[in-house]
Amino acid sequence: MIRLLRSKIVWAISLMLLVLFFGVIGYKLISDFTWVEAIYMTIITVTTVGFSEVRPLDPSAKIFTVFLIVTSVFIFGFALSVITEYLLGRNSLQILKKKKVKKRIDNLSNHVVVCGFGRNGMQAAEKLKAYKRPFVVIEKNKEVIDRHENDVLFVEGDANEDEILMQAGVDRAQYLITAMPDDAANLFVVLSARQLNNKIFIISRASQVTSQSKLRLAGADQVIMPDKIGGDHMASLVVMPDLITFMDKLSIEGENTTNLEEVEIEDFTDQIDCNSLRDLDLRKRTGCTIIGYIEPDGNYIINPEADLILQPKGKVIVLGRPEQIKKLNQMFQIG
Repeated sequence: MIRLLRSKIVWAISLMLLVLFFGVIGYKLISDFTWVEAIYMTIITVTTVGFSEVRPLDPSAKIFTVFLIVTSVFIFGFALSVITEYLLGRNSLQILKKKKVKKRIDNLSNHVVVCGFGRNGMQAAEKLKAYKRPFVVIEKNKEVIDRHENDVLFVEGDANEDEILMQAGVDRAQYLITAMPDDAANLFVVLSARQLNNKIFIISRASQVTSQSKLRLAGADQVIMPDKIGGDHMASLVVMPDLITFMDKLSIEGENTTNLEEVEIEDFTDQIDCNSLRDLDLRKRTGCTIIGYIEPDGNYIINPEADLILQPKGKVIVLGRPEQIKKLNQMFQIG
């Protein structure tokens, strides 16, 4: 609709310019006016302001003036209606779009709230999108929102304000990622989010080492330092390049390239009888290998034994090629 109205505006402006050009040329040829006089007569005629003519008009010039007035009234009226329709239509579409986004956000629960859509926030959003996890981004930069609003649910505003956090559904969210570049802003968001939802799992970015303890004290469950991780990764490529390159190959960038998957034991016990990893036998069923087990209390077991007893609230971490992971997800209807 907006595109159609824009084309109408271009057409209307072209007609207005054509009328002005036609009037100037007409007065120049019919009444032998100078260019300045022709432009002046054309402007006062099409705008109907009622100023006097620069010199008396002969009958042919009067007929031309009448024709110019009638033509310009219709064309300028058409242009005015098109511009008005465009402004009102654009405003209505923006209001409608905001209502639609608000309704979608209000229907979310156990989702992820991402504060800030810079480099880290955007990367987090891409990962969540790849895993089809519902999320809402809080961003105050209107230009950033306009560029990505077709792909991401945005709440426009400052994440430091409780009202904005509530609009993003922080009281119903399961996770909150605050990825703003300023540690003080992240600290304030952590405090506010923890107050609004004491069960939410909060992951915060930190730029300074001294901010880590403060963010944890404020209520952050995990604190990530992107610069430290990046530096460690680059140094590791020097001291153990093959191992790091192999780890990079274990991509978790979406369903077509996934090599690692985290699965709750309840996803298996609903469909098969399994008391141990040996009973589960994922290697034979799907080709995937279990490389880790997470106990209900959060304890991690690396390369667990086959006779390990499974608990309903536990999780397994499996490794496999993309087609094997896909087979696992399809067989047990995961995700």
